[in-house]
Amino acid sequence: MYVLVTYDINTESTAGRRRLRQVAKVCLDYGQRVQNSVFECSVDEGQFCLLKHKLEKIIDADIDNLRFYRLGKNYKSSIETMGKDPSYDVEGPMII
Repeated sequence: MYVLVTYDINTESTAGRRRLRQVAKVCLDYGQRVQNSVFECSVDEGQFCLLKHKLEKIIDADIDNLRFYRLGKNYKSSIETMGKDPSYDVEGPMII
């Protein structure tokens, strides 16, 4: 499944800036950053549950916000970009 993860972490404190870095690091383990606080993740249901669990342990639910958008199997027809597009096709061939 293809999931869009977005977040708004309160960075007014040192702890908030640390949470922001931790959330980004966890999201990088599951997908690619497409904007500062937006990640596209190709995960199965188990990975998605684990991702949410890890992020839930990091954030402060009173002041931070996470959003998960399930784009489904036909996600390619749901995504349009304008301008610079730093993303790559997660299902395409990868040359290392």
